[in-house]
Amino acid sequence: MTLITVTTRSGPPQETAADTRVVGLFEGETLADERLQRLVELGEAKAGLKKVAVTHEDAPGGGQRRVLIAGLGKRDELDAERARVAAAAAAGRAKELGAVSLSWAAPDGDGVAAGLVEGTLLKLYSFDRFKSANDNGNGGIESLEVTGGDEAEVEQARIAAGAANAARDLQNLPPNYATPTFLAERAAEIADQHEALEVELLDRDAIVAHGMGAFAAVAQGTVTEPRLIVLRYRPAGATGPHLGFVGKAVTFDTGGISIKPSPKMQEMKYDMSGGAAVIEATEAIARLGLPVNLTAVVPATENMPSGTAVKPGDIVTAMNGKTIEVNNTDAEGRLVLADGLAYAIGQGAERLVDLATLTGAVLFALGHTYAGLWSNDDAWFEQVRDASDASGEIGWRMPLHPEYLELTKGAVADLQNSAEARVAQSNYAAEFLRQFVDDRPWVHVDIAGTAWGMARNYVGKGASGFGTRMLIELARRAAS
Repeated sequence: MTLITVTTRSGPPQETAADTRVVGLFEGETLADERLQRLVELGEAKAGLKKVAVTHEDAPGGGQRRVLIAGLGKRDELDAERARVAAAAAAGRAKELGAVSLSWAAPDGDGVAAGLVEGTLLKLYSFDRFKSANDNGNGGIESLEVTGGDEAEVEQARIAAGAANAARDLQNLPPNYATPTFLAERAAEIADQHEALEVELLDRDAIVAHGMGAFAAVAQGTVTEPRLIVLRYRPAGATGPHLGFVGKAVTFDTGGISIKPSPKMQEMKYDMSGGAAVIEATEAIARLGLPVNLTAVVPATENMPSGTAVKPGDIVTAMNGKTIEVNNTDAEGRLVLADGLAYAIGQGAERLVDLATLTGAVLFALGHTYAGLWSNDDAWFEQVRDASDASGEIGWRMPLHPEYLELTKGAVADLQNSAEARVAQSNYAAEFLRQFVDDRPWVHVDIAGTAWGMARNYVGKGASGFGTRMLIELARRAAS
């Protein structure tokens, strides 16, 4: 995908040098340009969100320029998310028309200019690395200009959207490319680019030596080397709490001995989406120079059946000393996260967020619209939820309860990773993870329904990079 240059400009929107400019249209309002307003009166241009009309005008220096009239709905309802949706609709139309440069006249509103940038860059993402020929995934669009936008806000949005698209690249890579060692190399590459960022990569022997019996159990069935990926961001002048981001990165999930059905198993390459979001969010946080201490932990492995694989009925010991009956090897995500969370706490993390494609059950509750959120601390939950809302990567709070905890208790060990009674499975998984956070403020984000297959117009139906921008926004707010 061609990289898109993003700039800001002051002055009248119609003085842009772009070959296509976008004018926003609000319900019940009149456009200042009488010729464009005539299209509204004729019914060709509509104010409804996602509506886009096309016309032309004389360009400075001669020639013709496209003008897209993009519906923005009601002015008092315009926010960053609606701006993303409107920008995506305009970008999609501009791509169809063969535009090379795009200029948006940014309406007033908190986060609106940033939303226009994110909606455009996310919409124009494509993944064509393995196609022998492609049609230029951006439709030729090389630049985006935002007239009237704040330069710092626009730049932060460019970096955040770029990070989300980088996470989508990792999600889209096939599992024979995006192995645990590949993710580790990506983390090392990121650390080399930022002075305040350092990387630690633990191999199979080191994982075992650190007492991560739950993570090691999942990894023991594959010949592919696992990695515990640790990124430590320690900028000068850091403020706020020490954040711990933990991302599940099962680079391919067969289910292990409790093997999955074959239909759509190829999509299990995206079971590393939480880890991808954590890695790329950390890069963006370092690039933005946010003054906050952060430890990012990504346990990365395949989950494969073999003669050495963990078996249903095995008992393993996690890093914090808790013993676990592995009753279902396809409930592996909570095992790798258990040791990832314990490791983050050992590194001094004071506020935790884990991100994981953890349970298919969350789809039945929330579909592809909301991620599930669980938390042991109301104040920390509010901060995460606010960052979630601001980024458009929205989540819905789900319950923790002692009765769910009771289900996680093992018959001959402290815990069981899957109960015979298959009820409230997403809540069960969250209660299981809660046993590894040492009562630190923590939010668990289940992205099984939102990491892949969202219907939102600016991310399409495949990889979404969900959670990347939320984590960046959370770090920004924690540092302020």
